[in-house]
Amino acid sequence: MLMIKIAVTEVEFVAIRASGPGGQNVNKVSTAVQLRFDVRRSSLPREIKERLLAHADARINSEGCVVIRAQRFRSQEKNKQDAIERLQNLIAAAAHEDKKRIATRPGRASKERRLLQKKKTGDKKTGRGSVRSYDQ
Repeated sequence: MLMIKIAVTEVEFVAIRASGPGGQNVNKVSTAVQLRFDVRRSSLPREIKERLLAHADARINSEGCVVIRAQRFRSQEKNKQDAIERLQNLIAAAAHEDKKRIATRPGRASKERRLLQKKKTGDKKTGRGSVRSYDQ
């Protein structure tokens, strides 16, 4: 998997209150983090920008910004690291290029197996015909 370094200046963090369990701490401290990354203004290569913007993901909005909300941990610093890691994984997934399939012809043995299977199926269907009586 391709790992691309992202400059800290290109990423914007906003501390927000986390939902879910956490006791009294959840009402007092903003431990969740919202990461915003503007793809169009980033220093990523042009090809990766285009692939990322074309990538079908709900975290990429119509303005070309990636918005990731991280609230898995109770510490803001760990949530920041989690958000950056998830952004890197998203960029790596968008940058990944599938290998092009090379068309090949079927081999002799596979052709023979296919024809044998066709013959068996045909014989099976022929056997389903009407039953004739030997008395007639």
